[in-house]
Amino acid sequence: MIDMLEKTVLAGVGALALGQKKAEELLQELREKFDLSEDEGRSLVDKLKESAEQGREQLEKAARDEVKKAMDRLGAVNQDDFDKLKKKVSALEKTIKEMAR
Repeated sequence: MIDMLEKTVLAGVGALALGQKKAEELLQELREKFDLSEDEGRSLVDKLKESAEQGREQLEKAARDEVKKAMDRLGAVNQDDFDKLKKKVSALEKTIKEMAR
């Protein structure tokens, strides 16, 4: 279930990347219409990229937080907790086998 939610989040992040491509196309159009210099255009693209990256990071963090909250509400354990439980069960099984001898 977590994998499905993560894939959904990553798809959203991919959509943001496509939005950045559209922003660059818009920038080219604006450069032509408003006669921006190459440096001004590059500066604007850099600002747009930075803004898109910050937005992506915020979206990813918010999505992960929401997934964690949902999993906590459902009472699901994360992979680390599951691995710890497996180790404990293995140790207990070993102890029981040794005691049965």
